[in-house]
Amino acid sequence: MALRINEAIEKKRSGKYNCAQAIACTYCDFAGMNEEEIKNAANAFGVGMGNMTGTCGALVGAGLILGLKNKERPKTMKEMKQIMERFMKRNGTVTCSELKGVQTKTPLRQCNDCVADAAEFLEEILDNQ
Repeated sequence: MALRINEAIEKKRSGKYNCAQAIACTYCDFAGMNEEEIKNAANAFGVGMGNMTGTCGALVGAGLILGLKNKERPKTMKEMKQIMERFMKRNGTVTCSELKGVQTKTPLRQCNDCVADAAEFLEEILDNQ
């Protein structure tokens, strides 16, 4: 599935997708939705949820896919926690403003890299199901 990581990055890079949409649209087949539907569903989750720089949108997109695929809350919560813990370990935070360095003026991670990380960790979960 490595090509999907690149696909997610390219979607984000195009400027036509926010971070959540880039992930959700790349893996929409796992959710049983078409790209347009899931892109609309993920509209509000970019730039850290509603442009408020909270939880990284790429992580929210991954959670959206897991929830729609699993249709089972405990399993989805467990898998999402795994993704978030790995993301936190790699990047030091899951918060968009901290990743972007809003207050420190020193970004920890670029958005495209956050999308790549979320895609990588999501793929590992999906590959093991």
